Amino acid sequence: MKFNQLKAGAILSYATQGVHILTGLLYTPVMLRLLGQSEYGLYQLVYSVVSYLSLLSLGFGASYVRFFSRYKVKDENEEIEKLNGMFMTIFSVIAVICILCGGIMIKNATSIFGSGLTETELYKARILLAIMIFNMAVTFINSVFSSIMTAHEKFFFQRLVKLLREIFNPFLTLPLLFMGYGSIAMVAITTILTVAGLVADGFFCIKKLKVRFRFSSFELSVFKEMWGFTFFIFLGMIVDQLNWSVDKFLLGRMIGTSAVAVYGVAAQLNTLYITLSAAVSAVFIPRVNFIVAKNDDNNLLTDLFIKVGRIQFLVLGLVVTGFIIFGREFIALWAGKGYGEAYLIGLFLMIPATVPLVQNLGIEIQRAKNMHKARALVYLLVAIGNIFVSIPCIKKWGTSGAAIGTAISLTVGNILFMNWYYYKRMNLDMFLFWKKLMRLLSLSAICVGLGEITKTFLLIPESLGSLIAVILLYCVIYAVLIWLFGMNISEKNLVLKPLEKLRNKLCKK
Repeated sequence: MKFNQLKAGAILSYATQGVHILTGLLYTPVMLRLLGQSEYGLYQLVYSVVSYLSLLSLGFGASYVRFFSRYKVKDENEEIEKLNGMFMTIFSVIAVICILCGGIMIKNATSIFGSGLTETELYKARILLAIMIFNMAVTFINSVFSSIMTAHEKFFFQRLVKLLREIFNPFLTLPLLFMGYGSIAMVAITTILTVAGLVADGFFCIKKLKVRFRFSSFELSVFKEMWGFTFFIFLGMIVDQLNWSVDKFLLGRMIGTSAVAVYGVAAQLNTLYITLSAAVSAVFIPRVNFIVAKNDDNNLLTDLFIKVGRIQFLVLGLVVTGFIIFGREFIALWAGKGYGEAYLIGLFLMIPATVPLVQNLGIEIQRAKNMHKARALVYLLVAIGNIFVSIPCIKKWGTSGAAIGTAISLTVGNILFMNWYYYKRMNLDMFLFWKKLMRLLSLSAICVGLGEITKTFLLIPESLGSLIAVILLYCVIYAVLIWLFGMNISEKNLVLKPLEKLRNKLCKK
């Protein structure tokens, strides 16, 4: 049953990402043209500021699975109920604090955004802030139910709700955009769907999983231990916010909303890229915690690390090589005029991010082993350095300069330091890890060369149909080479077995 949940969760995760990408490809160009560069930049700027409120969670959400696994192994159901009550109390308080902090942000919007916004933009920014802050508060409450479903490995329903939200979002938003309601309508619809997701997840946990919450005893000893574990996750969250949000904030203050809009297009593509990697690794979080809780077998963890990393690269390799080859032409046709610089920004963000994305499961292994402290401290220092590098880079190179600091931060912290740490401190066989990925990396480089040749001879400039056709041809080239020379038998079976089952079902009919 658990295996089916893992498989169903992974399939629905990729289905959700597929819908997310498809709607993004179809919906974003329309949205960009209806909003205009200035309002889209304003939306991205406000979102980057509100996202800092997510730090209020202090990393507690990531600790639930670890403590649940500990109690589950010992079959301590009463302790699990106390854990549920503690988490609901913590996140309810956090939601209230979020709203209070949000009120202060709205009141001081002029000081926060500086002179980069007009009076009209400031008025709209306050409305966007209010709606986004409420959405964040609801998200905090729902994180409790989301953590519970993850710990129980009930991935099917969890991913199904996310899939439905992805489908409904553009269909509900577009009519309002055509009616002229702008970015306010976008965030309002997102908030309504967030509330609906909270109701659905809460119903499933309480009625289907029979989850119980015990609020009578708030155990300070457990809370202190939990805080000791989550504090360094919290530092990691600060780093993520600095790396992925500070660029927009700096551009908004130093240049204006148009620069934020250009950066936002590249950042949106990078976000899609990041979420693709999490689709597989997320469903293995409980398994990692159970392995560590039972025998902490490093050989087993290394094998799982390699297995998940290879699967992730099979998908990410296609996306990043495709962007290298066709990104400039794609952005020109997709986003429209005025966004050409987003291609260079996208390269600075996506290429160095590929390594840590392939190694996403390593973060969960660190947390399960309670060895995530060094990562958080080093990343924090590197992220602070990112800010000091980005400011002069923006002055010298404009919008693209903002991405250079992030690229340096990712290379130093996420690639060089983390691979050393996995090998020297966590005893994971990183030489074996990269040996198993080397053929895939080599094939990806060959694919880039073949793709460039294909584009040179077949692509018709400024033709959307021609671009789609050449991209599809490249996908075929990549798939054939990877299938013949890159994938092992286990990875091929992930494709062949579902096709065989489908064929058998069709033959029976």
